[in-house]
Amino acid sequence: MAVKAESRGVRMSPRKVGSVAHLVRGRTVADALIILEHTPRRAATPVLKTIKSAVGNATHNHNYKADTLRIVEITVNHGPRVKRYRPAAMGRALPYQKRSSHIRVLVDGEVRKTKKPTTAKETA
Repeated sequence: MAVKAESRGVRMSPRKVGSVAHLVRGRTVADALIILEHTPRRAATPVLKTIKSAVGNATHNHNYKADTLRIVEITVNHGPRVKRYRPAAMGRALPYQKRSSHIRVLVDGEVRKTKKPTTAKETA
């Protein structure tokens, strides 16, 4: 079962974030973190944070081994757009949009084995 983490409403164009997400799609989490830490793009930071959040969810909430995690799916979708106007020559106003993104990361790996608690009957 894959574990999910989402970052919604990231104030960056989905096209820019998607190009960074494409670098780490299908890789192990350890490789992805190294790649993103050395990527000189502003979009690398929110993708890195989302992957770290997915790793935290998997290790703490779902009992996965951190060193076996792999990125199963990473998608970047359009978020809400804020529409604005820029003043132009001769009294005109030109429209533009401030775009945002939703980043969704699914990681999967090997589940840690849980130890059964020993009872007084088993030790006796």
